[in-house]
Amino acid sequence: MIDYLIAGGPVMIPIAICSVLSLALIIERSLALRDVRIIPLAFIREAKRLVSAGKEDALLELSRKSRTPIAKVIHTTILSRNLPSDTLREVVQSVGKDQANKLSRYLMVLSTIASIAPLLGLLGTVTGMIKVFSIISSKGVTNPSDLAGGISEALLTTAAGLVVAIPTLIAYSYFFKRTNTYVLRMEEITLGIVSRLSRDKQGRESQQREGALEVDDWIKIDRGD
Repeated sequence: MIDYLIAGGPVMIPIAICSVLSLALIIERSLALRDVRIIPLAFIREAKRLVSAGKEDALLELSRKSRTPIAKVIHTTILSRNLPSDTLREVVQSVGKDQANKLSRYLMVLSTIASIAPLLGLLGTVTGMIKVFSIISSKGVTNPSDLAGGISEALLTTAAGLVVAIPTLIAYSYFFKRTNTYVLRMEEITLGIVSRLSRDKQGRESQQREGALEVDDWIKIDRGD
C-alpha cells in the first residue's frame, strides 16, 4: 500500500485523506441513522399506550424527556395541536425538515468527496503524463523504463480516485434515502398520534354534552315541565 502511495505521486496524499475521511463518516452515519437512535420502538410503544389511555400530559412529558428526533417532533406538534389542520401539518413538516437537516449532517461532505476524488485522480493522470512527455522531450524514447514512472503515476491516481469515489457515492445515496424515509415516518407517526388525541378529545366533549343534556331532562321531569 505504501508503495502504491509513493508511486502515485503527491496527488495520492489528498486522495488518501479523502478515503480516510469518507470511511470515518460512513461509520459515523451508519451508527447514527438507526431506528434505536431515531425512532426507538420502546418509545413508540409507550407513546401508543399513553395515547390509547388518553394520557396527553404524560405523553407530552415523555416526549419532552426523550432526546430522539421523533420525540422532538411529537412534543412540538402536541403543543401546537389546537391549530387548524392545515397549519398543524405545516408545523409538522417544518419540525420534520429541521430534524432532517440534523439527520443529513455530514452527507454533503460525502457528496463532495465523491465529486472531487475522481477529479484528483484526473489531476494525477495529467501530472503523470506531463512527466512522461517531459522525459520524452529530454531523453527521447530510447529507454521505456524511464517512462514507466509517469505512466504508473497516471494510472494509479485514476484508479485510486475511482476507488474512493464509487463507494462514497453509494453510501451518500443510501444515507440520503434513509434520512428521507425517517422524516416521512416521523411525520406519519406524529400526525397519527395527534389525530387520535383529537378524536378522543372530541369524544369526551360529546359525552360531556350528552351527560349535561340528560341532567337537564331529569331536572325538567322533576319540575313537571
